[in-house]
Amino acid sequence: MPQQSLAGSVVTVTGASAGVGRATARAFADRGAAVALLARGGEGLEAARREVEQRGARAVALPVDLADFDAVDAAAETAERELGPVDVWVNDAMASVLAPVWEVEPDEFRRATEVTYLGAVHGTMAALRRMRARDRGTIVQVGSALAYRAIPLQSAYCGSKHALRGFTDSVRCELMHERSGVHLTMVHLPALNTPQFDTVRSRLPRKPQPVPPIFQPEVAAEGIVLAARARRREVWVGGSTVLTIAGNKVAPALADRYLARSGFDSQQTDEPADPDRPDNLFEPVPGDRGAHGRFDERSKPESLQLRATAHRRKLLIAASALASGLAVLCRR
Repeated sequence: MPQQSLAGSVVTVTGASAGVGRATARAFADRGAAVALLARGGEGLEAARREVEQRGARAVALPVDLADFDAVDAAAETAERELGPVDVWVNDAMASVLAPVWEVEPDEFRRATEVTYLGAVHGTMAALRRMRARDRGTIVQVGSALAYRAIPLQSAYCGSKHALRGFTDSVRCELMHERSGVHLTMVHLPALNTPQFDTVRSRLPRKPQPVPPIFQPEVAAEGIVLAARARRREVWVGGSTVLTIAGNKVAPALADRYLARSGFDSQQTDEPADPDRPDNLFEPVPGDRGAHGRFDERSKPESLQLRATAHRRKLLIAASALASGLAVLCRR
């Protein structure tokens, strides 16, 4: 992916202490943007701040629980005071529970929803309080193929991503109605090799895993940067995301039956789960876990589909020229 400069820009990334958020913060820093890092885990946040500054970019680490709007709004104020007006706000924070819904406690479901869905709502509201007055800025919602096609064992997460898609569509129309210069976009991601599978709350008998094919978090980060720059309504990342969304539109009942048979095993490895391991649903797990999980050997470092998406205008022009040339040859 081309790395056009974003020098002078200010970006806020939620969920920045690990996984996709961590990789996204680095991707924006590589392009010269100053980055405000929001998350709960202090050790991961400080490590992310150091990584951004090592790339020559300014950074501020702001410990915050995205489920608390007042705290999010205060963090937004601090970010702008320290770094300047925010140009791009990325909502990436998430929490989940891996279990059939009848094994999930109501407070667990509420907490996953507050972080994954309401956290993005809170981030959007905090960003809009500042961007609308300036009549500029971009808000990037980090979605998932699961925002279109839900899978078993992730009812709280899938429900949150579906809700976020509906919320985003509604707010986008409101911004268009007032002819606002603020752009709202959503990036839908594939399965990713992030540390969440070692920190998510799980009641599965075996260790959880992303559903293959698996991509590295840097692929997701490139898609997020593309969405922030290209002002598209949505960006789909990975061929598996395209197939999942398109396939569900064509045959959702068939997808139900397929996932009922395969969706439990595909989300678990062959290793037995550790019933005593800590999880980050209500409190962050101590330590710095970085961007990658434990599936490096099985993960794809790039996506040809995303590369094609990034250059779709050039590809369409080339395809049009090729078609015109063939038409001329056929008439001879």
